[in-house]
Amino acid sequence: MLILKNKLEINDFLRVIFGKEELTIDQSIINRVEESYNFLEDFSKNKVIYGVNTGFGPMAQYKIEEEDRIALQFNLIRSHSSGTGKPIEPAYVKALMLARMNTLSLGKSGINVTVINALKELINNDITPLIFEHGGVGASGDLVQLAHLALVLIGEGEVFYKGERRETKEVFEELNIKPIEVKIREGLALINGTSAMTGIGIVNVINAQKLLDWSICCSAAINEIVEAYDDHLSKELNHSKLHIGQQQVAKKMRDHLADSQLTRDRNEHLYSGTQEDSYFKEKVQEYYSLRCVPQILGPVHDTIHHVGRILIEELNSANDNPIIDVETKHVYHGGNFHGDYVSLEMDKLKLVVTKLSMLAERQLNYLLNAKINDILPPFVNLGKLGFNFGMQGVQFTAVSTTAENQTLSNPMYIHSIPNNNDNQDIVSMGTNAANITKTVIENTFEVLAIELMTIVQALEYLKFGDKLSKKTQKLVNDVSELVPPFTEDYITYPYVQKVKDYLKNNDAY
Repeated sequence: MLILKNKLEINDFLRVIFGKEELTIDQSIINRVEESYNFLEDFSKNKVIYGVNTGFGPMAQYKIEEEDRIALQFNLIRSHSSGTGKPIEPAYVKALMLARMNTLSLGKSGINVTVINALKELINNDITPLIFEHGGVGASGDLVQLAHLALVLIGEGEVFYKGERRETKEVFEELNIKPIEVKIREGLALINGTSAMTGIGIVNVINAQKLLDWSICCSAAINEIVEAYDDHLSKELNHSKLHIGQQQVAKKMRDHLADSQLTRDRNEHLYSGTQEDSYFKEKVQEYYSLRCVPQILGPVHDTIHHVGRILIEELNSANDNPIIDVETKHVYHGGNFHGDYVSLEMDKLKLVVTKLSMLAERQLNYLLNAKINDILPPFVNLGKLGFNFGMQGVQFTAVSTTAENQTLSNPMYIHSIPNNNDNQDIVSMGTNAANITKTVIENTFEVLAIELMTIVQALEYLKFGDKLSKKTQKLVNDVSELVPPFTEDYITYPYVQKVKDYLKNNDAY
């Protein structure tokens, strides 16, 4: 059980979203939220406070009468539930809810405690609101995406429950869940923040780390396939460059290959002083996609860690407006809802994940091109050359998907378009950035799945047996249960999906 008490970390999201741990709320948070609400209720009685007794955005010049204040919050939620496009997948919505719950628990928003309790009920009962990808510009927060969350919290809209899309009201009645109480500013506090882009971003970081680990695993296995020299992975070479990521990637590859009998020591083959040939049939150095893996994946490693740190800072921050400060007995108006931090980090993340997919595609091409590798049949064809096709068909998919990643990697951070009667005259597009990064990550799982299938087919052909490292052998055993040797031509798309699911649902070795 995860107790919401202090700062959340990425591991907490792993526990709740993927480990399905139940969430509970520490009494200190309940006290803090109630204190914030009570202060705001008293403080706002004779003052003009944005979103409490004024309109919203460019309409803030209009004062709202006392009797209309609660209706104003409902109007805001309903009018901004305007998303379109594909529904966001449940894991990302659950992360979004946990992120919003966390920031509201800081006691800086003036909401009442029913909001925190209702979010807990949704998370623990695996109820995910229907929230669409399109709509947020990431400036006054993720207004549209979070409005769809708020819509469910007031008992309206739709949810996904046990795999079905249903009316919120029906599910609430079935589980005896009560809608939140709307009092002072629950509507604005719920939709005014960066929790959608942050929640999606945290799942992106988790999945990007998984992709990196699998890419390291695949790269190590290819070094065994080609019986590469091992000095490009040496500690001495990689520590002569001071980047932590490069050093860590090289170490992971050395650990993977520690018991391999296939990688070669340059001292035995080229430094022995016995070479008298004027032409070396075997390459003295491997192609960059094999030799430069630490230098290519090192920046990916470092970027994932940096992005994760920034997202955790955002997650544990008050990203609302205005900010309620009980300690100073004051309400501060500003722009903590602006999503530039997350938008920029999502652009960085999708860039490095795209580069990872490009590396996988080049490694795949190396394995499929017999003229380059000079050890495998064309397209790693285990059948009859000319009659069967091997991995030829799936290469098209990998190339196409990698090309899509390259186009999607144009930055959202600088694509601001003014809107909201120019009140929001420069925006972050952070939700778009997070959603596009999510697509790039999904695409990359597909490219890696095709690469991994090809690695296993290649090892089937080479029959190295117990010369392989134990980690590569385990990889071969696991994937061989999902994909047969392609001695004949099979319909391949179900196998690609199976291996993609395997990569997403398991940790690399």
